[in-house]
Amino acid sequence: MEERKNYAVITGASSGIGLAISRELARRGWPLLLVSNEEEKLLHAASEIKTEFNVNTLPLFMDLAQKESAKNLFNYCEANSIKIEILVNNAGIFFFKDITNTAAERMETMMNLHMLTPSMLCRFFAEQMIREKRSGYILNMASSAGWMMMPGIALYSATKSFLRCFSRAMRCETLDSGVSITTVCPGAVATGLYNLSARYMKLGICLGIIITPERLARNAIKKMFKKKAQFIPGGFINRFFIFLVNAMPEILVRRIKKALPF
Repeated sequence: MEERKNYAVITGASSGIGLAISRELARRGWPLLLVSNEEEKLLHAASEIKTEFNVNTLPLFMDLAQKESAKNLFNYCEANSIKIEILVNNAGIFFFKDITNTAAERMETMMNLHMLTPSMLCRFFAEQMIREKRSGYILNMASSAGWMMMPGIALYSATKSFLRCFSRAMRCETLDSGVSITTVCPGAVATGLYNLSARYMKLGICLGIIITPERLARNAIKKMFKKKAQFIPGGFINRFFIFLVNAMPEILVRRIKKALPF
């Protein structure tokens, strides 16, 4: 395997999709900088990946929901001479709740994680990639919810829509300079994010409605290295679901909302 000197930085790397992406990149021989606010899980993940794949794996405990976290992460890489060739913006949160019943602090956390931090990380690292190498890859984890105006996930959908639109537009600014930005828009993923029971999780995977983090990571990384603009896992099923949700009349959406347990 070719020895690589430049690093891949993955946010939200201690579990779920971020951990699966970290493992896939390590399998391909990339040194890793893993960033998460889950310190114990992060240290365990870094140690496990380093042992299994024999790649340099650095854990960085950091809360990416803070306003200065993107600059702090970039400065950390600069101070430690960590050259980044791959940036994966994956850190995020999810919850079902009406906006008026959501704490303002929790709203700010989601907006920072899904909009401010990833867009600023794109700005800092893409500029450096262009200036120093004219080469690099950015993978931004949006969501199929970014097309859906549904109650209960209003803020989640809006922030993921921002990230999708931002990524597609910035790609047009950087691609000719050697930096490719790929946007991933998954539907449901088999992680603990949705608090589904094991029974429903297994059923969703069997029906193809839910994708495993490992399969998502493999396919997303392939698309990234092929410099694809956008990847919607699940293909026709997810695209049809997006169409179906957006075709619903508002009165039906409100009735569904009343039936939901939040």
